[in-house]
Amino acid sequence: MRKYLIATHGTFSAGVKSSLEMIIGVTENVFIIQAYVDGNTVIENEIKAILARIGNEDELIVFSDILGGSVTNQLLHHSMQPNVHIISGFNLPLLIDVFLGDADTPVNELIENAIINAKEQMVYVNKLINSESK
Repeated sequence: MRKYLIATHGTFSAGVKSSLEMIIGVTENVFIIQAYVDGNTVIENEIKAILARIGNEDELIVFSDILGGSVTNQLLHHSMQPNVHIISGFNLPLLIDVFLGDADTPVNELIENAIINAKEQMVYVNKLINSESK
């Protein structure tokens, strides 16, 4: 079973989860970590509690906000586990692709395709509009 963790600075993870559920509906097996909220500076205990809920047959896909940021750095040593996959610098289209992805698709393939699709969603709209109107 695929399980998901959205881990960010501040309350961004809760907002992203709310937006995600508004678009695709309520999804089970989604955990969030909100670092630096209410004095929460070390998230290791939260990470361990979530990992304790991940079985050997489960896959945990982790979404973190900033590559090289403190949240991602605290998650990194868990990426050595074969069933933990960390994606940094996510956007909402990426989450939608991963959450709605075929459960039979290998997780690394699912993630790589979702990243390609998510990058295509980042567009400077003004430039797009101006180039199309000429």
